[in-house]
Amino acid sequence: MLSRIAESLFWIGRYVERADGTSRLLDVHLQLLLEDPWVEENQACRSLLEVIGSSAEQAGISPSHNLGREELLSILTVDRNDPSSIASSLNSARENARRVREIVSTELWECLNTTRSRMPRKVALDRAHDFFGWVRERTALAVGIVESSTSRDEAWTFFTLGRSLERVDMTARLLATSELTQASGPSWTTILRSCGAYEAYLRTYRGVPSATNAAEFLLLDRIFPRSVIFALTRAESCLADLAPTTDRVGVSDVALRQLGQIRTNLEYRSAPDILANLTSEMVALQQGIGEISEAIRLRYFPVNATPVWVGEVV
Repeated sequence: MLSRIAESLFWIGRYVERADGTSRLLDVHLQLLLEDPWVEENQACRSLLEVIGSSAEQAGISPSHNLGREELLSILTVDRNDPSSIASSLNSARENARRVREIVSTELWECLNTTRSRMPRKVALDRAHDFFGWVRERTALAVGIVESSTSRDEAWTFFTLGRSLERVDMTARLLATSELTQASGPSWTTILRSCGAYEAYLRTYRGVPSATNAAEFLLLDRIFPRSVIFALTRAESCLADLAPTTDRVGVSDVALRQLGQIRTNLEYRSAPDILANLTSEMVALQQGIGEISEAIRLRYFPVNATPVWVGEVV
């Protein structure tokens, strides 16, 4: 497979997962801001921007400006100039699909193209929940098309690898700022709902979410598909399929070695141990995912240097 095709498939997976994760997070937290009068809106909105990977300064908002829900909603949903927004993620997924139109199926192309064309220019606050539901349905449709109609070849592997790494990154971003809803009490319930994990958690633990159990479920559960360990294991499996190791000693693939180190660092520790310094642990996890992405880029998506004419040597 050509590196440009592999890179586009990798980023289609990441952008689709990013749009889904952003919609889930915004849906829950905006509802919380609406219902809880004790949450300081300006600070909560700025914290939410940081969770997504943006900042008030990047969005052109001065420190003295009072950032509200409607402005936050506009920035993170339909602002096509903000790379952290849902509209930007879905547009980028569509553009990558256009570059590899000969590889992606017609169904996936039509799904991404239709999603981009139906993206509204403005979302009213009282219609935000419906919009987020629509985004989740469209991203689920795109993933379902790939899962149900794509051969388990390199195309599927790169798409799934991108999705898995982005899922780890989005979950780490959310957990890194778990104090975002501390003032309102049900912070871990909010976090579980943001990840689409609340009902699955209740079926597993059968009780009110506690910090230890919720963190354990989101980080260490091996069979819940949105947990960090599940996503890391799947990404590891994808890298192993792309380049089966023949080394007699160690692992020469840098990305695979880094993934294994991150996974074992989490998997063989207890939830209370991780919770003791959760923010720094999750920040380190985000940095690790960034390093893995860079290692994947260097190995599978190299950028060839532009040829330079040096003239004829006499």
